[in-house]
Amino acid sequence: MNQAVVIGAGIGGIAASIRLAVQGYAVTVLEANATFGGKMTQFTLNGYRFDKGPSLFTMPHLVDELFTLAGRHPPDYFRYQRLDIITQYFFADGTRLTAYREPEKFAREVEQKFKIPKEKVTAYLAKSARMYEATADTFLHKSLHQLQTYLSPAVLKTIPVLPELGLTTTMHAANARQFKDKRIVQLLDRFATYNGSDPYQAPATLNLIPHLEHNIGAFYPEGGIYAIAESLVKLATELGVVFRYQEKVAEILTQSNQVAGVRTDQQAVVPAAVVVSNMDVVPTYRKLLPQLKAPEKTLQQPRSSSALIFYWGINREFPELHLHNIFFSKDYKQEFEHIFQHKTISPDPTVYVNITSKFSPEDAPKASENWFVMVNVPHNSGQNWTDLVKVTRETVLQKLSKALNTDLNAYITCEQIWDPVGIEADTSSFAGALYGSSSNNRLAAFLRHPNFSSKVKGLFFCGGSVHPGGGIPLSLLSAKIVSSLVPQPGK
Repeated sequence: MNQAVVIGAGIGGIAASIRLAVQGYAVTVLEANATFGGKMTQFTLNGYRFDKGPSLFTMPHLVDELFTLAGRHPPDYFRYQRLDIITQYFFADGTRLTAYREPEKFAREVEQKFKIPKEKVTAYLAKSARMYEATADTFLHKSLHQLQTYLSPAVLKTIPVLPELGLTTTMHAANARQFKDKRIVQLLDRFATYNGSDPYQAPATLNLIPHLEHNIGAFYPEGGIYAIAESLVKLATELGVVFRYQEKVAEILTQSNQVAGVRTDQQAVVPAAVVVSNMDVVPTYRKLLPQLKAPEKTLQQPRSSSALIFYWGINREFPELHLHNIFFSKDYKQEFEHIFQHKTISPDPTVYVNITSKFSPEDAPKASENWFVMVNVPHNSGQNWTDLVKVTRETVLQKLSKALNTDLNAYITCEQIWDPVGIEADTSSFAGALYGSSSNNRLAAFLRHPNFSSKVKGLFFCGGSVHPGGGIPLSLLSAKIVSSLVPQPGK
């Protein structure tokens, strides 16, 4: 039987379906929602188009690889451009810094604004590159839960950089030792949020993340982030993958410790020799595998942060803003204490503003902009989100209005809001956590759920809640790992 079922049409599930189809499986993707994408969906509001979830695109070669694997020419399906300016940073003391694409140019900007020798910045980025290149083949491209991974020659590359990996210290401590200026430390600590973690707890190993953005680069897909999922679904469909929407999986069927298929909420049974769950691993076990003893230690790992997002149609243009903009808090440590210890939102949060109409003018009416305004918040654990959203909205408006020297509220023509409760309801992300478990301890990478089941043959897992982690690149890599573990059809 060469049938395979993928549960969930998020980016990881779409990528897994393509890889399985190329391997020769007849693939059916079952999606509870009315469309594909998971968090990577889009919507329009009063003439403004918004990407609903992810907004940063790095490592585009992982998308191109899927088209090449299928024998297609990537630009025929999907195009993107490298950003010359990655991010505009606005600091609490009024300093503004432009994060340029070129490492040397970025280093000169830091030197000019912060009086830090540019050589220190380029040395930091070079170290970040060494950390990534020494560890990626082992820790991101392979399963951490199989012996052969540690017998691979790739492991040898990690040995020379072990002293640099920061296994015994935190991101913040490592950055603070490297730089005395609190602003550059804050900028570098921010990369912990890329997997929903706290730089004051997360290991310094995560300081390899700046390499992805400042050495490899950040990119903008034509049509916005949604175009990634859209182009891959087109490819998957051409390969014969069948997408069935508004068909929620109710149970993963097993027989003698072997997967047998799935049963949907419409009581349809879809037989399969391989089942890949792109659903968050916690509800996968709790709802779809009720008879199977769950790996409680793994499922009870501390959750990552979530997000509170305001989608605003703005009826004027702000030339000082770019695609990605960060308005920092004054006290970063306090902000993360609020999120991870007090389980609430800081009274002075860092605010991220993404404006795709800067690159896709059709995303907003003429002389207007589509603002995706995000604040990092705790996952849902019963907070009064109605009150938190109301208070934070006013805080964000005041913060942005002050930084931009204008009454922003006067230019908001329409609004939609997404909070952790909505994120969980719409995407099955347990407690609304965006990245599954957090990376707030040195063993976090090893404590994430593996990409396969050790108890049920033929059951696999992909997406942001399992190894190697959340975000577009890591979700794509999770699908790649699954494809390396899935047996050839008929075997």
